[in-house]
Amino acid sequence: MNTTPDDFDPIPSTRHRVTVGVASLKQAEAEVDALAVPVALGAEPREELGTNAAGLASAGFTGERGQTLVQARSEGPVRVAVGTGAPDQIDATLARDLAAEFARAVPWHKRLAIEVPTRDLGISRADFAQAVTEGVLLARWRYFVGKDADRAPLESLLVVADEDSEEVGIGVERGRVIAAAYSLGRDLANCPATTLSAVRMAEVALEVGPPAGLEVEVFDKDQLIEMGCGGLLGVNRGSVEPPRMIRLRYQPEEPTGRIALIGKGVMYDSGGISLKPSDESHAQMKNDMTGAAAVLASMTALQALGCTSAVTGYLMCTDNMPSGSAMKLGDVLRMRNGTTVEVLNTDAEGRLVMADGLALATEEPVDAIVDIATLTGACLRTFGVDIAGVMGNNPAVVEQLRRAGDVVDEPVWELPLHRPYRSQLDSSIADLTNMGGVNAGSITAALFLEEFVDGHPWAHVDIAGTAQLPAPRAWRNKGATGFGTKLLIEFALEFARPTETSSGTARP
Repeated sequence: MNTTPDDFDPIPSTRHRVTVGVASLKQAEAEVDALAVPVALGAEPREELGTNAAGLASAGFTGERGQTLVQARSEGPVRVAVGTGAPDQIDATLARDLAAEFARAVPWHKRLAIEVPTRDLGISRADFAQAVTEGVLLARWRYFVGKDADRAPLESLLVVADEDSEEVGIGVERGRVIAAAYSLGRDLANCPATTLSAVRMAEVALEVGPPAGLEVEVFDKDQLIEMGCGGLLGVNRGSVEPPRMIRLRYQPEEPTGRIALIGKGVMYDSGGISLKPSDESHAQMKNDMTGAAAVLASMTALQALGCTSAVTGYLMCTDNMPSGSAMKLGDVLRMRNGTTVEVLNTDAEGRLVMADGLALATEEPVDAIVDIATLTGACLRTFGVDIAGVMGNNPAVVEQLRRAGDVVDEPVWELPLHRPYRSQLDSSIADLTNMGGVNAGSITAALFLEEFVDGHPWAHVDIAGTAQLPAPRAWRNKGATGFGTKLLIEFALEFARPTETSSGTARP
């Protein structure tokens, strides 16, 4: 019996639309509840704050990066001074963060505005507008199913620009699209696992995909058996919920590149027979499908942002549960590409479902394959919660991911794909095992995945650490973060076919 309320919505952010736009200062003052005014370190504030630098300093505000000072007024909107730090050094990361700090400083205000500084910036006015739009919308995102679920929802955001309003408007719209995609990814990763099964995930893809220009195909258990997806089917054996493989296609006219994205969609990971300990991390295992959420969410933004590369996404979705029918230690699975795998740990299930997706991706023309997964606790222990790990067989693909992460503030750091460790995956009865030694777990997991890419340019992003935050920070939320959505969007938008052939083979 399902005791979860039937009205739990896995994607509430798609039902609540925030109006965004560009306005003059006069218009904003008449329409909003709170107005943010950026103030540089040591600079005189703009007159709409109604005070000078000395007055701000007397209240403890100096313009240091990240400072906020809320000023209530008898008439008009609340003014919020937001510190930008040193003059003329605003980049997208700072703009996004300061906008988020503003949004968090006025949590009960529903109509917000933020000014574009008139002085020279370190970025274009469009990029500033995009970043602050993302910052406000993501800081005010909320997934809550309690009695006060509608508490102070954000209704509107105006970016104030008396000059270059067309350029600013382009940035605002891009920020809105990216924030909407990221919010979708967060929704999915935070949804209770009983609500968001693999079947429901497929229904969500069918709901949000076609309006975003995506072709969506769903493969059920019988079809997966015919396809020989032994990894996904093996992990699913212990669950009463059937598996789904969801294939998404974005196809622009005359594509400049061909990308395959594979997302781990373990909707809930108990560990299977290798049961996880009952600790805080076990309670977070509804987010073990964050990779699949990021692939789906990112692809919903591609058409609106004018992506010129063709992108195919594979969402490999199932629970990993213990039962009398569950996959056992010592079992041997035959994967989509015919490789046999001896299972030495059923809690190393992510690589099994991803292997089938990687094998499928190689069966079509592709310039680069990127997989993203909450794969190893070793990556969390290496990088903590701020940085994802990346490994791959092609330096050009890895570098494009690194640059994309820097641009959108979803940083990734390369680990070596140290092939001598491949021997740790040797099996006496199968082609390989699903588990290496006790050390270098992130690297041996990536080496396992490499067995299924058939020499194509490929990179693996391990988001086990970044998928969950213990407390909110700037535009980042507490709980399941949806990390990877912006990374994949930026990667796809700027993708260049790799030419490096020292490792992975670049296709001509």
